[in-house]
Amino acid sequence: MRITLSSLQKMAQEGDRITMLTCYDASFAALLEEAGVDSLLVGDSLGMVLQGHESTLPVTLRDMVYHVACVARGAKRTFIIGDMPFGTFQLSPQEAFRNAADIMAAGAHMVKIEGGKPMLETIGFLTERGIPVCGHLGLTPQSVHQLGGYRVQGKGDTAAQRMLEEAKTLEQAGAGMIVLEAVPSLLAREITASIKVPTIGIGAGVDCSGQVLVLHDMLDIYPGKKAKFVKNYMRLAGSIQGAVEMYVKEVKARTYPGPEHSFSG
Repeated sequence: MRITLSSLQKMAQEGDRITMLTCYDASFAALLEEAGVDSLLVGDSLGMVLQGHESTLPVTLRDMVYHVACVARGAKRTFIIGDMPFGTFQLSPQEAFRNAADIMAAGAHMVKIEGGKPMLETIGFLTERGIPVCGHLGLTPQSVHQLGGYRVQGKGDTAAQRMLEEAKTLEQAGAGMIVLEAVPSLLAREITASIKVPTIGIGAGVDCSGQVLVLHDMLDIYPGKKAKFVKNYMRLAGSIQGAVEMYVKEVKARTYPGPEHSFSG
């Protein structure tokens, strides 16, 4: 039976941690599903880990449609989220709908949109027309140049309060899930307790409704320095299947992320 958004929301309400990993092809989709991953994020991170770019910005709608379709052919039960790439949703809700419809037609069950207050109208427009939306707050990689690099967001009382209010307004606008990236763990806990939809953390502490990592990071495939919140499961498990199963087990048991993978405010 296919995992649905309602399934994930029920898991969050019952305290069953949601497991998510990025995925870009059919073979890994089947493997991750077999290992027990609840949701697959076809992330625009593919621009870096597959295409070799320095950021996610060069990724196109055509790229996303192609990779969503690949993942959808490999995953028979897992919930699939497709990223809206840079430049495909910022101009107008109408353009965002046309582009999101292409990603949904390729096999996604939900699209993810980065940003807070400026995206409220677009999120409402999409959800009112049958396209589920996952919000994304904190470190939003498409805004890396505006943010001044890959830095923790929401530090300090003013910034934390702003993010908390943005999370609430995203939920009110219709977002069915919210990713929190590089956010102090106490703030992520407060946001999770303040909204009803699931929060998915990546560098946001253990108290989110679920966790996500970039597959190529947790398998230690992507070269270069890893973020603080990344754990190398391949080194611990010795096989891809074992690494993913260990990740699923630790997220469910709330032993990942640990304090060493989290940020303070």
